[in-house]
Amino acid sequence: MRFADYAKIYVTGGHGGSGMAHFRREKYEPKGGPDGGDGGKGGDVILRGNKQLNTLLDLRYRKFVNAKDGQNGHTSRKQGKDGEDEILEVPMGTVAYDADSKERIGEITEDGEEIVIAEGGKGGLGNWHFRSATNQTPQHAQEGEEGAERTVELELKLIADVGLVGFPNAGKSTLLSALSAAKPKIADYPFTTLQPNLGVVTSSDYRSFVMADIPGIIEDAHEGKGLGIQFLRHIERNNLLLFVIAVNSDIKQEYNALLNELKAYRSDLLDKPRLLAISKMDLKENYELDEELDLKDSIDTILISSATGHNMEELKEKIWEKLQTVEQDKSS
Repeated sequence: MRFADYAKIYVTGGHGGSGMAHFRREKYEPKGGPDGGDGGKGGDVILRGNKQLNTLLDLRYRKFVNAKDGQNGHTSRKQGKDGEDEILEVPMGTVAYDADSKERIGEITEDGEEIVIAEGGKGGLGNWHFRSATNQTPQHAQEGEEGAERTVELELKLIADVGLVGFPNAGKSTLLSALSAAKPKIADYPFTTLQPNLGVVTSSDYRSFVMADIPGIIEDAHEGKGLGIQFLRHIERNNLLLFVIAVNSDIKQEYNALLNELKAYRSDLLDKPRLLAISKMDLKENYELDEELDLKDSIDTILISSATGHNMEELKEKIWEKLQTVEQDKSS
């Protein structure tokens, strides 16, 4: 399935049905009172979370979404039928914005959760509502209201426990493949990963967590360069960031550059717990660094090789310990 994490749709709530102006006419009561019923409410356009979905691809091809109109009122004070809602199923992690005002409408985080993104119009009142001692034969009824119209932008932010952060060719996809059953495309050139990949990492004692391979960041990605911010947003939903830097690169320079990109996009991302994995250690004799790392913070670091499995179990353990600390902090 192709992955899509953005969609822009024009949505319209259903028009409310009009109230009816009518008078009761029966064989023995030719001049009965008003009995026009109310119009039905227009349908809403609703987002609904579906845990089986992981893409917004279907909505990329639905530019206009309209809910059904409410029916007009009937005689004998009978209300018109409400318009049918138009329900759009989306993955968890979908955030809706008003395209014009950029106002955040809401976010879907649970299966079955619903958000109304365009309300249907109210139905008009029938003429029996307007009867009074001085006007026993009201000739008018209300028209139904128009439904809300707006252009909505949908963004999907992947929900994963661990997000892999690094430059292209750092070995993130190889690491995800080695730790899980995921099979991302892997090759020796930049931007092999063009869409986020998810994998479930399990341990022998049935512990598990979800890891996301996020396409490689380049410097000035927050300004839209390279693959730009379209993938940086996925990092927002991760509980733990695992920085992956290849041992045959300038580790300190890359680490600082990654921190700067995250800070420029959203400074609070640096508040997330993080680990540093130095990858491709099979390129070094005895799996050792040539010199000690001189980083500006005391980040937990582990030396790994996805090709040979070096320290992979230890990495799983470190990740699990960090995630448990995150859960404890949330519950306290």
